[in-house]
Amino acid sequence: MMQTVVGRLLVANVVLFLAEQAMGDDLIRLFGLWPLGLLSDGGGLAPPFRPWQVVSYGFLHGSILHLVLNMYALWMFGRNLEAVWGARRFTVYYFSCLIGAALTQLVVSEFVLMQGGEAYPVIGASGAVFGLLLAYGVLFPYDRIILLFPPMAIQVAWFVIGYGAIELIAGVTGSAEGVAHFAHLGGMLTGALLIWGRHRA
Repeated sequence: MMQTVVGRLLVANVVLFLAEQAMGDDLIRLFGLWPLGLLSDGGGLAPPFRPWQVVSYGFLHGSILHLVLNMYALWMFGRNLEAVWGARRFTVYYFSCLIGAALTQLVVSEFVLMQGGEAYPVIGASGAVFGLLLAYGVLFPYDRIILLFPPMAIQVAWFVIGYGAIELIAGVTGSAEGVAHFAHLGGMLTGALLIWGRHRA
């Protein structure tokens, strides 16, 4: 398992989460995704944006629950996608969704700053994970997964549609604060464009 791309991603995320616990907020200040408007230090109120953050943010997590949920989804959906696509295509897809999610979040963050909102960092692999979820729904639409809440089986296609709709509504209405809904949607949109583009090629 650890020789696969999914296995290496799992290890990298866990190791960096442990490093976060040892270093406090220093890693988030350096490698979390900060808004583009913070190209300079801004008087020390928030760290500046740096290009590497569009990737590095995806290896940091805010809590053990955040990490476990993302890594479980990465394992559940990613291992089957990697088996079908191979390591190279899976890697390109994963990081494309991660970056696409970051770019979407940067656009939203700029809007928030222009409206007088506060700057805050975004962290987590969720954007890439949502891209994997979208791909899994396309490749295995009739597979069934068991939800925890409520405890029931549902076809993957309906789960993807429902989850996407919830994220869109939450993002537009501003509910569930502290969750980067548009980053999640950006990961799904990037995945959809990649899959659509490959089918058209």
